[in-house]
Amino acid sequence: MTEAAPPLWTPILVAAIVTFAVAALGSALTDIGPWYYALKKPSWQPPDWLFPVGWTIIFTLTATAAVLSWRAAYGTPLSAWIVVLFAFNGVLNALWSALFFRLQRPDWALIEVVLLWLSIVALIAVTALVSRTAAVLLLPYLLWVTFASALNTAVVRMNAPFGAT
Repeated sequence: MTEAAPPLWTPILVAAIVTFAVAALGSALTDIGPWYYALKKPSWQPPDWLFPVGWTIIFTLTATAAVLSWRAAYGTPLSAWIVVLFAFNGVLNALWSALFFRLQRPDWALIEVVLLWLSIVALIAVTALVSRTAAVLLLPYLLWVTFASALNTAVVRMNAPFGAT
């Protein structure tokens, strides 16, 4: 007999807390100050106010995908993989902000964003095994990070080299 999944509020609460923690950490590492404003940026960069709006939507969809996929996989070995992949993705998400903004190394962030992008692809592939809805909810995240990667690439090309003192 398979163990019953915990009440729905349990994974929702856990996902909300973890999502808030990752978002808060990323926000704390994001310094939109003189260094950032001095960077040359492409004409197609969205206005600064759009980024927190976009990330709020992305984090909400991602947390929902985490809950749906974990509950669908509950009691199987795949549930542990889902937790590990979402946790790894959260670390990579915050790491990008640390590299780009805190360390002021868009070049390093550009290398790291490949790992972030691949972690989203892995999340989509694994969640699709148990919940098509969860996988679809992650597609805007993949698109957003794809766009952010292009923007990161443009910033590196327009401003390199970095780290010279």
